[in-house]
Amino acid sequence: MNYNYTVAERLMRYVQIDTTADPNSDTQPSSMKQKDLSRLLVEELHAMGIADAELDEHGYVYATIASTTPIGLPTICFCAHVDTAPDCSGTNVKPILHKNWNGQDIVLPDDTSIVISKNNHTYLKERIGDDIITASGFTLLGADDKAGVSIIMDFANYLMQNPDIPHGKIRILFTPDEEIGRGVNKVDMQKLAANFGYTLDGGERGHLEGESFSADGCTITFKGISAHPGYAKGKMVNAQKVAAYFLSLLPSDNWCPEATEGYEGFVHPVHMEGNLEEAKVQFIVRDFDTQKLSAYEKQLEALAQLAISKFPGASFQISVQEQYRNMKEILDQNPLVMELAKNAYIKAGLTPEIRNIRGGTDGSRLSFMGLPCPNIFTGEMGIHSKQEYVSVQDMQKAVEVCVNIVTQLPQ
Repeated sequence: MNYNYTVAERLMRYVQIDTTADPNSDTQPSSMKQKDLSRLLVEELHAMGIADAELDEHGYVYATIASTTPIGLPTICFCAHVDTAPDCSGTNVKPILHKNWNGQDIVLPDDTSIVISKNNHTYLKERIGDDIITASGFTLLGADDKAGVSIIMDFANYLMQNPDIPHGKIRILFTPDEEIGRGVNKVDMQKLAANFGYTLDGGERGHLEGESFSADGCTITFKGISAHPGYAKGKMVNAQKVAAYFLSLLPSDNWCPEATEGYEGFVHPVHMEGNLEEAKVQFIVRDFDTQKLSAYEKQLEALAQLAISKFPGASFQISVQEQYRNMKEILDQNPLVMELAKNAYIKAGLTPEIRNIRGGTDGSRLSFMGLPCPNIFTGEMGIHSKQEYVSVQDMQKAVEVCVNIVTQLPQ
């Protein structure tokens, strides 16, 4: 494309706005500071000439790029999330642009113990000569997913500057709280009114993700028996000890994140709390085959039953909450969505690599809400850490892919 990309400047600007999600909050968005970036995005969209850009009370940005052709085409949505993960600080991010990176280790100046090296980040070997953006060593960068936000904003800017390019109606959606699993909780699907969409929240250039985990949350609550510790013999049953024994029954060489890859599923304890009378263990349960989730949950129940058998008087309850499902189940019913993306990659000089996501995106849930929605690369790598980085050229190539998607007119 003959275009002066703005994606790098946008990312450098956006990451300096703290948008860390708060898993302990029950508001929507979970942290009001996410709206600081969203308000800026609305202002910039208005400046481009997108008059209907708006921020709603729940932290969602909606905007429309009008169709430029009389041909009846589907309405396509492009989506990214503004929040960053609470796993690593996103306060006072200082982005650094390493132009024409020569392949040497990138030592971050604010903490020289943080070194981004192609030895530890193998994808960097493919990006020698690119312009690389990192943080300074104290924080994450926030390319997850402000790279996606920047790509969509630059894509919108390109189309608004080139109104002669024929394309159908385009909807833009920026969401809060994706990092804590609430990214689409309050999306107004009637207002969005799109036929299908694409999230911009992927990694390596050329990757196209049309398959995600199916996911449940599972909580096991153990009940003990309280007694005065001085007179507890034969009476007390410590719920915390029951929970600890239960956790000791979980394998560490399989069925867990640290020992699985590819299409292997897992169960993963993510939080434990309790006291003498009651202890809770919260799990995430993941597999690409949705039917396996219930089998995993029955295995957890069997282990919990074994645990209480060792502590007479103890009991437990198990509860399961659906989180999201494998987007492939919906995309297989709508093959055009992936086909348009593949063609767009090829037109941009890329060989599309169809990948699975060992996780989920907003697109996983949007697909089951009526918006088939695979995931496009952004170049964001080393995410949720101080070693996060992104290639400017990867982001520019993603802008080109987005343009190619919407300009595929019927022959």
